[in-house]
Formats: sequence, structure tokens, C-alpha cells
Amino acid sequence: MAARGTAKSLRSIYQLKVTLKGIRPPIWRRFLIASTTSLNDVHHVLQIIMGWTDSHLHEFATEDNRYGVPDTEFPSDVRNEARYRLDQVLKQEKEKLIYTYDFGDSWTHVVVLEKILPFETGIQLPLCLKGSRACPPEDVGGIGGYMMFLEAISDPAHPEHKNMLEWIAEDDEHPFDPEHFDIAEVNNLLHG
Repeated sequence: MAARGTAKSLRSIYQLKVTLKGIRPPIWRRFLIASTTSLNDVHHVLQIIMGWTDSHLHEFATEDNRYGVPDTEFPSDVRNEARYRLDQVLKQEKEKLIYTYDFGDSWTHVVVLEKILPFETGIQLPLCLKGSRACPPEDVGGIGGYMMFLEAISDPAHPEHKNMLEWIAEDDEHPFDPEHFDIAEVNNLLHG
């Protein structure tokens, strides 16, 4: 018999929480996903639920290993994420996985396995359950650039106010709201 908080069958449902490090108040999402999902597919789910556009390189890391897309031109110790399932890297509740997106802006996410649930065939997975705040815009310049961006768009007297509003409008038809998170839109994108 498996210990409480560990995977008990060939397939379970993992309840994960992903939090973007270094930003307060936090930007986070809670979601359900099949434990047998490949890390490559987890990457695509994280892109959707966080609001990124998959425009940059990424990597997963545990204490012992790194997972990503191998590059034959730049050999490294990165394991091919397409060959590893979520349940091979997160086996017990409270275990963590670090997901880094965009090595220039260096967005670091902490992915925590909150619960291991019995698999149910009636649930459409993945499924976002909850979240808070908008993801920063792509190419904003990391945490420091994002803080400057927020300051500029919120202060009409800021010297970069007009430029930042024009820049963000090029990528999105709606004004940027750092507090906005639309769970219905995220779930539509996950299943669309």
C-alpha cells in the first residue's frame, strides 16, 4: 500500500500550484493535470495558464536534474523533456519543480505538487481551478523591467507613460491590467 500523498495507481490527477517568483503580490495559478503528462506538454500548459506566448527557451529543474529541449549544437546535461512524465519528477505531495522561461528575462516559476488525487474519467484535463493577477508582458525586461513598466503605465506624468502604453497596445487590443485574470478564457484556451 502506498503512503498517503504519493501516487497510488498508474495514473492520478495532480493538483499543482505555479507561482512566479520575485513579484508581490504574487502571480499564481492552481490547476489539475494528469500525472502521466509529459514535461513537454506541461510546458505548453504552463504557457497557457500563465499567459506567456511560448516565444523563448525554457527549462525544468529539480534538485538533481534539468529537463528541456536538447540542442545538438550545444550539448549539455539537459534531459529531453519529451521523454519524461510529470509523475517521474514529482512523486510526493509538496515536491517542487522549477520552471524557467525566457533566459533573458529569467522568469522563474515554482511548481508545487499540492495534492495527488484519484484519476476520474469525467474531468477534462488540464483544468485551471484558480489564479491571481496577470502575467507580465513578454520581453518587458524581467522583474525590474516589469516594475518599471507598471510604474510607467500607472502614472500619466511618468516620462515613459505614453511609450509603454503604445508598446503594450501593439501586442494586445485591451489595456493591460496587472490585476486581471480570466479563468474562463484560460480554460477555453486549454481545451480549444
